[in-house]
Amino acid sequence: MFKDNWIQVLAELERRSEPCVLVTVVEHKGSTPRDSGTKMLVTEQGCYATIGGGHLEYKALKLARDMLMQGEQQMKVERFNLGASLGQCCGGMATIMLEPVVRARHHLVLFGAGHVAKALVHILATLPFRITWIDERESEFPVEQPSGVTKLVSEDPVAEIDSQPAGSFYLVMTHNHQLDLELCARILKRGDARYFGVIGSRTKRKRFDYKLKERGFDEAALARMICPIGLPEVTGKHPAEIAVSVAGELIAAYQQPVKAATGTPADERKAVADEPASVRP
Repeated sequence: MFKDNWIQVLAELERRSEPCVLVTVVEHKGSTPRDSGTKMLVTEQGCYATIGGGHLEYKALKLARDMLMQGEQQMKVERFNLGASLGQCCGGMATIMLEPVVRARHHLVLFGAGHVAKALVHILATLPFRITWIDERESEFPVEQPSGVTKLVSEDPVAEIDSQPAGSFYLVMTHNHQLDLELCARILKRGDARYFGVIGSRTKRKRFDYKLKERGFDEAALARMICPIGLPEVTGKHPAEIAVSVAGELIAAYQQPVKAATGTPADERKAVADEPASVRP
């Protein structure tokens, strides 16, 4: 019995940000396992619904998984004669379309719900990110979150780091410098961040470097921490300007899949801070 429940499965895959390919029989002639319009979903490990089984489905699965492994985003159309050469005896012809419909998303852990974070979340929600947004103060979060954003009110934000997926992106921009320092130490201790940035000035960077060295972190570890954050060419101080600048840096980071982000000398980067100028370090 065919279970054509691909719509519900697609919604769940979208929620989990799990890449998949939608396979559709777009044309059939003669005798074929299934008719035009039949669909199935293919992930790296699974297959949901069916286009009729047999060697045709085997070929479709292989093509779809090759697309997933290579990260292809363009759809493909393939035509098959269902004869002896394909190991089937239907004798008809089927044309299938393979369409990537869920892009892989990068996991970003954002600490702090200040003005820059609020501006940044709305930009990142339009990019291939799923975001865990963490703050101690529930009142600081907007009433509604953009799609792909999970709000987490935590009395102990530092402890939340241990449960994050390997290779996550981290942004530290809380209202509390001591909390920022503790978050930095825990993220560096994990040592598996794809990107790790801290909002702040050059003075804050120097202070954090000194304190983290006291805790045993060497220069190589500190080089993985980016502070100040954002594109150095963007010098504006408005939250939206800083948010766009940081988003640009994050885009550059995820477009380099095999190259871990590293710190840049503080004197070559612009200073930004998510706090009034009178209390900047």
